[in-house]
Amino acid sequence: MASFNHISEWIERSKRLNQTDLIVGVPIDDSFLQMVARVNEHGMVIRAKKSFLTIPTAAAKGRKPSEIPGLFRPKGAHNHVLAVADKSAPYGMTIMFVLKESVRIPPRRFLWIAYERNHDAWNELMVAGFSKVMDGKQSVSGLESQLGRRISNDIKKTIRDLHTPRNAGLTADRKGFDDPLQDTGKLIGSITWANERKL
Repeated sequence: MASFNHISEWIERSKRLNQTDLIVGVPIDDSFLQMVARVNEHGMVIRAKKSFLTIPTAAAKGRKPSEIPGLFRPKGAHNHVLAVADKSAPYGMTIMFVLKESVRIPPRRFLWIAYERNHDAWNELMVAGFSKVMDGKQSVSGLESQLGRRISNDIKKTIRDLHTPRNAGLTADRKGFDDPLQDTGKLIGSITWANERKL
């Protein structure tokens, strides 16, 4: 007579579910993007280590001060900038960098907002997937992939949809658009998921 006792199978599947954690967000091994994500999530005041921070204008076109020949700091009222001589521009110069003692980056809590907007749907997906795993209709890795894709896509959507607080005018001019969490595309492109085995 066939046995309908599936307890041992359920225990084994449950153990497999508990062997890994699902990690979603910016890759852990990318310290620069981790910093970008933390600064945007929590906000930060960045202070100059020496005299001033050099904030690029659109005219700098992504270059560092050391990469621009003829850069100088004007005297008088316009001395909180670095510029190059340009007879066709106002005051005979084009401003390449604005000098500031500090800048305040406001929080743009894309991870928290994504969680608040979507955690109920994520829980429903997880509960439905858990039932399928326990019934043998879905693998543990299949459930983790489904959850990872869904959560990472919801975080990316939040990044695309979040438009406040707006960029500072200087930042929007440099970027050519005012979309606070998007510039080069590296942050949104980095959002991914991975399984991490528990110790």
